[in-house]
Amino acid sequence: MIYTNLPHTDIEVSKICLGTMTWGNQNTEEEGHEQINFAIDKGVNFLDTAELYPVPAHKDRYAATEKVIGNWFKKNGNREDIVLASKIAGKADMTKFIRTTGFTRESIIDAVEGSLQRLQTDYIDLYQLHWPDRSTNYFGQRGYKHDIADHWEDNIHQILETMRDLIREGKIKHVGISNETPWGTMRFLEESKVHGTLPRTITVQNPYSLLNRLFEVGMAEIAMREQVGLLAYSPMGFGALSGKYLGDRMPEGSRLSLFPQYNRYIGDTAVEATKRYYDLAQANGLTLAQMALAFVNTRPFVTSTIIGATSIRQLEENIGSIDVDLSDDIIEKIEAIHNSIPNPAP
Repeated sequence: MIYTNLPHTDIEVSKICLGTMTWGNQNTEEEGHEQINFAIDKGVNFLDTAELYPVPAHKDRYAATEKVIGNWFKKNGNREDIVLASKIAGKADMTKFIRTTGFTRESIIDAVEGSLQRLQTDYIDLYQLHWPDRSTNYFGQRGYKHDIADHWEDNIHQILETMRDLIREGKIKHVGISNETPWGTMRFLEESKVHGTLPRTITVQNPYSLLNRLFEVGMAEIAMREQVGLLAYSPMGFGALSGKYLGDRMPEGSRLSLFPQYNRYIGDTAVEATKRYYDLAQANGLTLAQMALAFVNTRPFVTSTIIGATSIRQLEENIGSIDVDLSDDIIEKIEAIHNSIPNPAP
């Protein structure tokens, strides 16, 4: 395993982060515990979860994933060996059963307290805002439409004040954002620079894969110059970059067969790009999954790549990507495909 530090901290994390959003729905608690144990044996020490999980969000399964992790901590008692990240859900139609008050002070405190209880821990290493609580684009939305009545920037100071107080209480250690834009990222950074007692945003969890490299436009420069680490999610494009959906296949039990609404990675242009990446991987003796993950792992702005799996076989292949070296020739050919079909699945 390769390790790096969460930016601006001495917290060492594995370059591969174990994502957990299937536990409590597609995966049982027993399978979730098996995945944690397998990942730890392979050197992974970083877990990412959220109060929203499992996905898709549903009131009958609310926060089931955090409970799975909490029961693992209770059984194993080695909390100090794991770097744990979780998130608060923002306002959205899909999360009305959680709360409708957004990122108010009361909401953040309530969310943290709930997560601590379910996770059966005294602290969360990295606490993240799951998506912007304002009118903007995330989850692949195109065509930004500005709402002149939305003065959400006024809330940033209050959010960071609340996070600061939770840090002082020892309930969280550091702050991250997710599904953010360049404007939002810089506003959080600027607020902590101007008001020195407010915590600095150290990570951003955004999608990044061979099918979606929009992070490179604007956000990558921020990440490098401001040292905000990308926690890259969906590096496999909801499984599309395994190649299993090529040829109009829809394997039984696969994520997209169960949840067809998550189809952003299997549109016509995304499928064409996937075919080309698949052929490139095969020509070089690699699986598409290995090549796709190895590409993400080696980007200089990526602090950790969040991988998920529903089986140990998938998990082994995904974690094994850390040992895959891509030649300059493969990288050059990846860039050629990207230039001909750029970002087909934003």
